Amino acid sequence: MAADGTWNIAIETPMGTRNTTLVLKTEGGALKGTQSEGSNSTEIADGTADGNQLSWKVSITDPMPMDLDFTAEVDGDKISGKAATMMFGSFPFTGTRSA
Repeated sequence: MAADGTWNIAIETPMGTRNTTLVLKTEGGALKGTQSEGSNSTEIADGTADGNQLSWKVSITDPMPMDLDFTAEVDGDKISGKAATMMFGSFPFTGTRSA
């Protein structure tokens, strides 16, 4: 599937760019994997894949506890989309597939 693999993504937030590593695996229409920043890693939840359209949720604790709802589009070895929060709106992100 187009989304399978390891992705290096940069999320543009009001507190600066947050760089994370996203490891994805599709199983039918389900999207599974982990999202990591530094030594913090969490399983993605409610992941879906429909062609090159993806969505998933992640709960983070740094810099503060919050849930992020991601929507993304894969285009070859590039990924882009938005990370939405309940309190702070949404933040754009871009990334590339790791070699």
